Amino acid sequence: MRKIIIAIVLLAPFFTLKAQDFQYSQFYAAPLYLNPALTGSTELSRIGVNYRKQWPGLSHDFNVYSAYFDHYSIDLNSGFGIAVHSFNESNMKLSTTDISLLYSYKLKLAETWEMSFGLQGAWVSRNAVLDNLVFGDQINLFSKTVDPFSDDHIPDVDPYSYLDISSGILVSNNVLWFGLSSHHLNEPNLSFFPDNTLNSLPRKWTFHGGVNLPLGSNDQWGSKYDNQASILFSYKKQGPFQQFDLGTQLYYQNFIGGLGYRGIPGLRDMPNHDSIILLLGLEPPGLDMNGRIIIGYSYDFMISGIASQTKGSHEISLRFTFFQGTEKTRGKRTKGRAFSSCTVRLL
Repeated sequence: MRKIIIAIVLLAPFFTLKAQDFQYSQFYAAPLYLNPALTGSTELSRIGVNYRKQWPGLSHDFNVYSAYFDHYSIDLNSGFGIAVHSFNESNMKLSTTDISLLYSYKLKLAETWEMSFGLQGAWVSRNAVLDNLVFGDQINLFSKTVDPFSDDHIPDVDPYSYLDISSGILVSNNVLWFGLSSHHLNEPNLSFFPDNTLNSLPRKWTFHGGVNLPLGSNDQWGSKYDNQASILFSYKKQGPFQQFDLGTQLYYQNFIGGLGYRGIPGLRDMPNHDSIILLLGLEPPGLDMNGRIIIGYSYDFMISGIASQTKGSHEISLRFTFFQGTEKTRGKRTKGRAFSSCTVRLL
């Protein structure tokens, strides 16, 4: 039975890949992947990396890597960014790698409210080796075994590339932020076989936001810390797939702790309780206001029916934000502007 469960789990991404992208539990720590409008949102320069290892309990698992850089230009009211994402599944050696260029423009709506518009263009490359696929005629439910041979045959596939367009919008002030992003606007074809024109990647809609609650300030190791609590959410829909993430985060001195939930508890026909997420983070002391590093680790405690087989997921994020410019340029900045005070503090 264990082999059958593993076979079904490994087959599922192949047949439903067109319905959903990979996701991060620390969605707020992958801002350029979440919404192009978050490009330059800190009003600083920012470098970040993310890594997710999903379902390590299986003999074949899923790995996701991301790296990004963005910079905000005060004179142009614009953010510029570049990002690289890579997804691979070890059983079918299914891999997707993209490199993206991102741009955002910020408008001031009121004294404390701002709106940003973002656009993203990505060049995506996909490849796979399908020798290890398991077909229905290989699964024997009576003997609870998986036969090594199948009557089905899939020809060799060649790697291919395509253009992917996304956009987003963000509204924020010093405490609240809300965003809406739409990925895969051009709905590119995902099929490895040119004759198949029906396997397009559906658009992904993501509505997300959060609130920051200040908890006062204190000094530690000669550095001042602004303590705060945050509530974050993200709802995404792509084809028939939908997902809701809710998280809380407490930032005290240079330590960060959080608890999250992922699932769709309200579905009657298909209840979906996926994971409880534990988050731990650290901002190492010793850096001045020219730069700060935030490191985060999270673990998904799966609460679905396959939890005992998959063993959850591990995720690591690292971000370094810093200011580029002279002391004269620094004087042009205004402290606590809109979203900058939010995103610098969040993992």
